[in-house]
Amino acid sequence: MADRSASAGIAHSPEGRRTVGMLALVLLAIAGLSAVAVWGAGEILEAVGERDGVALWDRPVLDWAIGQRRPGPVSALLWFTNAGGPIWQPIIMAALALFLWWRWRNPTPFVLIAMAEVGAVLISSTTKRVVDRARPPQIDAVPPFEVSPSFPSGHTMQAFAAATIIAYLLIRYLWDRPRWLQAMIGLLALAYACLMGFSRVFLGYHWLTDVLAAAMLGIAWSAVVIACHRVWLRRSRSRPRQRLEHRTARSSDPDDTMTA
Repeated sequence: MADRSASAGIAHSPEGRRTVGMLALVLLAIAGLSAVAVWGAGEILEAVGERDGVALWDRPVLDWAIGQRRPGPVSALLWFTNAGGPIWQPIIMAALALFLWWRWRNPTPFVLIAMAEVGAVLISSTTKRVVDRARPPQIDAVPPFEVSPSFPSGHTMQAFAAATIIAYLLIRYLWDRPRWLQAMIGLLALAYACLMGFSRVFLGYHWLTDVLAAAMLGIAWSAVVIACHRVWLRRSRSRPRQRLEHRTARSSDPDDTMTA
């Protein structure tokens, strides 16, 4: 009974109401962002199926990329895109997550980055099998060739999901630092993810629509991970307050005094 009373007191206190209200607004915004992103990916898939809308840009953009290829940029983008592949991407992200865990003495970075990576892989691989879209012709691609289904781009989805979570973690950690620094972190994360998507189209491994849909799905999934973290933070912060309220209630309980 004391625990329930303490919990109720916290929830109905001015500070508790403000906290719950802010959490509700954050979750509502995240849900809206995820819904819009998933809807956008669905619209792109529909355009691909009907061969209209944004899908009409697939061939012209690939033709432009072919015309812009030079040995230097191709070599650099090959190295970059391989670093974001199924082998090196998990290794790099695991190393970064472990470093942040050690540096901050907190396992949260490892848990969130792992959720982002694993979820992105599962969503992209499942969607690939369901849609089963063919990649651009190998004559238009740079070796080594890839043969798995094309929609959506797994590299791009993982890049957007991981970059969003890492930016979220760093901005939270540096929340009291200048806003320009936080904006720079967000821009660098966005630049990394966009460059990964660009490399997939430039090298002929994916159509433009594969990359656009993957970016939206990556953002949607990372928003879900962030929402889970916000709820967990709320619950973990409320427990010490409940214990404090419980101890305070028991110390002023006449029955406790009589027993003593």
